[in-house]
Amino acid sequence: MTTRKPLIAGNWKMNGLLGDGAALAKSLTERMGKGGETASLELLVCPPFTLIARIGEVLAGSAISLGGQDCHSKEKGAHTGDVSARMLADLGCRYVIVGHSERRTDHGESDALVAAKAAAAQAAKLCPIVCVGETESERDKGRTIEVVGRQIAGSVPGGSGAGNLVIAYEPVWAIGTGRTPTTPEVAEVHGRIREFLTGILGAEEAQMVRILYGGSMKPGNAAELLALADVDGGLVGGASLVADDFWAIARATPK
Repeated sequence: MTTRKPLIAGNWKMNGLLGDGAALAKSLTERMGKGGETASLELLVCPPFTLIARIGEVLAGSAISLGGQDCHSKEKGAHTGDVSARMLADLGCRYVIVGHSERRTDHGESDALVAAKAAAAQAAKLCPIVCVGETESERDKGRTIEVVGRQIAGSVPGGSGAGNLVIAYEPVWAIGTGRTPTTPEVAEVHGRIREFLTGILGAEEAQMVRILYGGSMKPGNAAELLALADVDGGLVGGASLVADDFWAIARATPK
């Protein structure tokens, strides 16, 4: 039986100032420290760029990983307002989210650009969390698997493997809405993602890639979602801003 260590990732999005961000991170380090959870799961927080250095200081010495919410596809250059993967690594990040639906929608990011960002992350020794997922219209038209398959094929860079790739399935219509697909629907999509990865990476490597669920994961539904065979953790939005809720989701991972 393949064992994949669950990853619970908190995406803080554009939320938090220095004081409350540091307080949230401190609360999580205290819980992680006395909860004895280090061996059974990995906890990750992805603050906005302005907080990464400060949160990194708070997390120093803890078992909680640090990540960014996006990166540029280039290592450096005349890209005002952008941040490179190497800069994130320099701040102590281990992960970076790429291709989140809010980036794809708000900034028009294509699969090709997401793949370039993921490759840049890997070159900087970061692990990209590549996000895929369908809109409500695409789901209503029965195109979920088609859309997710296309995004996987176009967004996963060559040279990827279990050691430098995480996939997050986030049905766009479920993000921040309180709605979630049924557990059979989530199981089906995650299973198909595993199949798509098998076609790209080979069966052995694909079996070790972690696939997260994102889209209104909260304490009330986390255990049911995390119990599914191909759900290896969560990409958590709003609930990651409340220490009690985020920790409850982390505790819901199968032991």
